[in-house]
Amino acid sequence: MSAPRGPPAPLGPPTEPAVPTEHRLRTHARAAGIFLVLALLLSGVVYPLAVSAVAELLVPGSAGGSLLRCPNGTVVGSVDIAQNLSAGTLGPSLFWARPSLTDYNTTLGAAVPPGPSDPALGRLLNETIDYMRLYGNLSVNATVPFWYAAPSASSVDPDLVPEAVLVQVPRVAQENNLSVAEVLALVNAHISSPPLPYLGESFVNVLELDMALLSLVGKC
Repeated sequence: MSAPRGPPAPLGPPTEPAVPTEHRLRTHARAAGIFLVLALLLSGVVYPLAVSAVAELLVPGSAGGSLLRCPNGTVVGSVDIAQNLSAGTLGPSLFWARPSLTDYNTTLGAAVPPGPSDPALGRLLNETIDYMRLYGNLSVNATVPFWYAAPSASSVDPDLVPEAVLVQVPRVAQENNLSVAEVLALVNAHISSPPLPYLGESFVNVLELDMALLSLVGKC
């Protein structure tokens, strides 16, 4: 008669074959590489294309750069960026935008305009006002609005306050053989008011105004 058997020995967790360290590193590196490629495709290709498609569908003009064109299709510029239209032969006949420290070149950097307590601001304003009096047919006693004489921080601000546009009306009317009333009507039609009173101020997009003026006199 055989002796009774004791309870079976407890079973431990199954043992896995040891994976070489080099193999584990290759696996993790491959997974990280795949994740990186997918992240780049999603964030650098798929997402921008999707956003561009939605923008083109909802606001096609803004998505395309808010471009302004002459009736013949010639692109003059973007409504969001001031253009140096006054540099050519049409200069005296157009409304002038705010002065620019970069000559309206978006590819050039510019130093920050001098602050209110900087003596350089006074010199800059005086030089600009003298230039505008000489070439803008302004009288010595004419009041020049600050926005008309001071550059913006970006140097490509396309907007001016109405006062800075209205002071140019006599020159523009004379250069284009138009009446002051005609030019005033054109300016008033391009004054944009804030959406709510006391939240911002009225402004005129000078590039849009000049485009309308050129169309009015048949030069665009």
